[in-house]
Amino acid sequence: MYKEQIDAQRIPRHVAIIMDGNGRWAKQRGLSRSMGHQEGVETVRRITTLASRLGVEYLTLYTFSTENWNRPAAEVSALMSLILTALEEELFMKNNVRMRVVGDVTRLPQEVTTSILRLQERTSHNSGMTMVIALNYSSRWELTEAVRRIARRTKGGNLRAEDISEETISQELATSFMPDPDLMIRTGGEVRMSNYLLWQCAYSELYFCDTFWPDFSEEDFCQAVVEYQQRERRFGKTSEQVKQDEGQ
Repeated sequence: MYKEQIDAQRIPRHVAIIMDGNGRWAKQRGLSRSMGHQEGVETVRRITTLASRLGVEYLTLYTFSTENWNRPAAEVSALMSLILTALEEELFMKNNVRMRVVGDVTRLPQEVTTSILRLQERTSHNSGMTMVIALNYSSRWELTEAVRRIARRTKGGNLRAEDISEETISQELATSFMPDPDLMIRTGGEVRMSNYLLWQCAYSELYFCDTFWPDFSEEDFCQAVVEYQQRERRFGKTSEQVKQDEGQ
């Protein structure tokens, strides 16, 4: 059991997940793609509860990308309905979880936007894990918006071009309120980032598995955490330097 192998002192502070494989899971069973997404909601509930109990501080879920608008209209409509179903206040209150959203919510249906903002407010006083919903999100959108804001500051005389740093950019990102992911998990067998947290995942540990998201179990999540804990995070340093730093 991987859960028993987890070092409670080395839990990743921030875990980001690309929840892939809902449609293929459904297709294998002769079901509609929307049924796959619906089953994926149950996985979200299980993994959110587990991550909170393990002590993860931030859990970011890639829920709907800007590119997903290119999917069939019926599937997009079903996804929006499921988002409303998934964001049940009980899940957050029961686990003392805060909810935040990153992405361009202006394009979302009004009822979805209203529900998200209401839940964000109602859970803002919870003191446990923060679950971040990446909704109508893409890294290229996020970086483009950040560059625009920085350009306006520079044009207005509030920032000199030579003073722009990595920190300046990070502060202008939608994710500025949280640390970069320590661990990024992608389910479903694909091995790519799909325009997700590209700036933030520069030094994240990446974990890919073939399991479709609806089948991704608590044990699967624990396995990812155990593998993360077995890796050496060097951030450009040598192994010897890392060990020396740890010994100080």
